[in-house]
Amino acid sequence: MHIDLSGKHAIITGSTAGIGFAIAQGLANAGAHVVVTGRTQARVDDAIAALKNATPNAKVEGVAADLGTAEGCQTLIKQQPSADILINNVGIFIRRTFSM
Repeated sequence: MHIDLSGKHAIITGSTAGIGFAIAQGLANAGAHVVVTGRTQARVDDAIAALKNATPNAKVEGVAADLGTAEGCQTLIKQQPSADILINNVGIFIRRTFSM
């Protein structure tokens, strides 16, 4: 099956590695304009380079922001105020002991 997402703008949070990166790569391969996000500019730059290397014609941008904070969310909204596709791959967790 071929999905054509040409002309669509996709934001994938937590997308500099792992599942988020794989989703960004799949959307880029389908022709979407992809925005990757991560907490550091270095990780975002590395992800953009890897996506462009894997899919030379990919339209890829990035936003470095900690989306676990209100300030980070505002940074993303300011830089990317709209999207056709939003994949939220950011989670906040606290380590806790497991006991019964």
